[in-house]
Amino acid sequence: MTSLETRYQIVDLAPAHAEAFRMLNEAWISKYFALEPKDQAVLGDPQGEIINKGGRVFMAIQDGEPVGCVALMKMTDGGFEVAKMTVSETLRGSGLGRALMQRCIDAGKELGATRLYLETNSGLGPALGLYRAMGFRDLPPADTPYIRADVFMERRY
Repeated sequence: MTSLETRYQIVDLAPAHAEAFRMLNEAWISKYFALEPKDQAVLGDPQGEIINKGGRVFMAIQDGEPVGCVALMKMTDGGFEVAKMTVSETLRGSGLGRALMQRCIDAGKELGATRLYLETNSGLGPALGLYRAMGFRDLPPADTPYIRADVFMERRY
């Protein structure tokens, strides 16, 4: 067990985490962009918009407090979209983002996913570096409900 694993626990979203999932994501999105209608729908109802549709939400917990999160949203092509990934500002650079992404990769495999897909913004350099380091490759632009999305990536199984 690494020191990261002893400091953080990554668990499935529980009803008690829903507010933290919303607040963690609203904080980073609002810092760099504007909250969009799709954000509000997903963040306002992760159970209905993600989990009930075959997806997963993972929360990183440290000392009983949610400090990071990520969602896997089921896609119609057999893949899952990695979405709403963030880590508390004080923990950025700690390796927690990598641990959350690895949990997504492992879960995708467990779920029989054909690929993981994500949309992001070219201004988010550390995130892009993480995604590329974890095997994601750039795709051509795609239709998206997000105004901020200008980078599209996937990781095939």
